[in-house]
Amino acid sequence: MIVFHVDLDAFYVSVEARENPRLLGLPVVVGADPEQGNGRGVVVTCSYEARRFGLRSGMPISRAWKLCPTGIYLRPNNKLYERVSKEVMNTLRGFSDELEQTGIDEAFMDVGERARGIEEAKELALDVKRTVKAIHGLTCSIGVGPNKSTAKIASDMQKPDGLVILPPEDLPRAILHLKLQDSKGRRKTRKIVCRFGAGDPERNDLCDVFCLGKIRACQARISLPARTSGFTLFS
Repeated sequence: MIVFHVDLDAFYVSVEARENPRLLGLPVVVGADPEQGNGRGVVVTCSYEARRFGLRSGMPISRAWKLCPTGIYLRPNNKLYERVSKEVMNTLRGFSDELEQTGIDEAFMDVGERARGIEEAKELALDVKRTVKAIHGLTCSIGVGPNKSTAKIASDMQKPDGLVILPPEDLPRAILHLKLQDSKGRRKTRKIVCRFGAGDPERNDLCDVFCLGKIRACQARISLPARTSGFTLFS
């Protein structure tokens, strides 16, 4: 079985930049009105240029304004995003044995009948990326793996516009270097790890930078369960 996870890079911002190329390369934020730093609401998403100022999705918009007052702040255009998403998903279906859309900007593709090995999977993924760029003017990051969990991990490893292939034999090594913040079920696991000294319970961000390989090294002392929130850490 070969599965792709396709993640459209900074989707809302990328669509806005496609419609208005003058936004390319600028710190663009889609979300609530910042009201000169007094606004309420959150950042929905932001460009990679804005992320260099410390902005991230879900951040209070007032905090975003303080970090990046020179950014370009846009209100969401949901009808536009939904239309573009539908168009991209229709394109992806043409490359899939089966498509499972999991969000407005991401989907899993079962391509086991179209790609019989790693090289064929790589060529197919590159073809998907080229086609999405040519037709829709958007970039995407693709993770390739033997199942959905592995493909999802892979797609997060090289953004934006990345392509990472994780065959089964490479997965254990990749997992050992995966940050806790990148794993499913991370909230409960983070609390356990912090509670047993691998970080500060008052500052969960310190724990977030711990790699799962380090957690494995102290698993016996921590008594961390092998499974947390449905995500297998180590067997």
